[in-house]
Amino acid sequence: MTSCGCDSATPEVRLIPYEEALQALLDRAKPIRQQETVGLTEALGRVLAEDIRSSIDVPPAANSAMDGYAIRCADVRPDGETRLRVTQRIPAGEVGEPLEAGSAARIFTGAPIPPGADAVIMQEQVCRDGDWMRFSASVTPGQNIRAAGEDIRAGQTVIASGTRLRAQELGLAASVGRDRLQVCRRPRVGIFFTGDELVEPGQPLGDGQIYDSNRYTLNGLLQSLGCEIVDLGIVGDTLGQTLEALQKASARTDLVITSGGVSVGEEDHVRAALEQLGELDMWRIRIKPGKPLAFGFIGDTAFLGLPGNPVSVFAGFCLFVAPFIKQMTGMQPTRAEAFTVRAAFDWPRPDSRREFARARLIRAADGALAAELYPSQSSGVLMSTSWADGLVEIPENTSVTAGDPVRYYAFRDLLA
Repeated sequence: MTSCGCDSATPEVRLIPYEEALQALLDRAKPIRQQETVGLTEALGRVLAEDIRSSIDVPPAANSAMDGYAIRCADVRPDGETRLRVTQRIPAGEVGEPLEAGSAARIFTGAPIPPGADAVIMQEQVCRDGDWMRFSASVTPGQNIRAAGEDIRAGQTVIASGTRLRAQELGLAASVGRDRLQVCRRPRVGIFFTGDELVEPGQPLGDGQIYDSNRYTLNGLLQSLGCEIVDLGIVGDTLGQTLEALQKASARTDLVITSGGVSVGEEDHVRAALEQLGELDMWRIRIKPGKPLAFGFIGDTAFLGLPGNPVSVFAGFCLFVAPFIKQMTGMQPTRAEAFTVRAAFDWPRPDSRREFARARLIRAADGALAAELYPSQSSGVLMSTSWADGLVEIPENTSVTAGDPVRYYAFRDLLA
């Protein structure tokens, strides 16, 4: 990977570095304070608003890790065969009697270890003869026994506030006896789209018209983050209708997102409407795709305006909108972590902007992870976002040769 040392940005227009723009955005995210209590079956995908501490040890008592026989190591003959009388049977859910010298207990997986026993020998190593069992295997103290608190100790924090709850966390909460959890209220996000050229899928296209793909991309992305969506659909391309849509959306939501319509063209009414209703900042960011980004507020409701190109909408959401929503909800971590893979491509033409190229991971001949790029990196090629499974970050003024290390962001991490 090499740097050419050039910079094509003009002195009149400062392009904001990616990290600076993202941090400025996160600094202005207003946290959602409202919480609600939900049952475990309703908590999947929600953001935990409390630390979950266990009030018990898990397991609460030493128990058998398998079906077999609970014994005392002191009764095992160091050489030859050990023969013990089976004096009790302990299934899971029952508690046995203290184990006497010279005896064994038939025990099943999960059953409490009886007092006096200090090992379990698996049933496959035992020969049973009526009330007697015999074996020749060596035994060590603690063998095949799960100790009390081996998984979780009483007082231990098992799930931290800010965790987005997966199936694993729901099971973990249940294992310490919690049936209801405090979670952050879902963020309410309003979306609408302007442009007389836009047509809903399923309708015939007229001359100069296109189907509105951005609406469905944004809906899916917001659902993936657990948002409640207020979808106003396609709004007429007039200042009056745009004002009405912004007022309606901002009155009911924490965040409003649009794509396109925030530049200085005669038909770009979103910018004019925002400037009438609230405050608006126009940012030009040193990235590709997705250089223009609009941010502001209508009262207490945040606004984010993404570019209109479909890839720019997708990339802008991954890089800016998703971290912003995570910051609002207290979700941790806010930013996705990149990991290093090998480039399976050449990138000979450096750009003054940081580039985020659509890529997917493959296995190189030596087994190492490598990233290959979609053949076209145009911001209008939506197919590339479906083909790819992540973004490769190419720093400013940098060329890449196949085999160079590159930073890779998986979509699953960006949108988790």
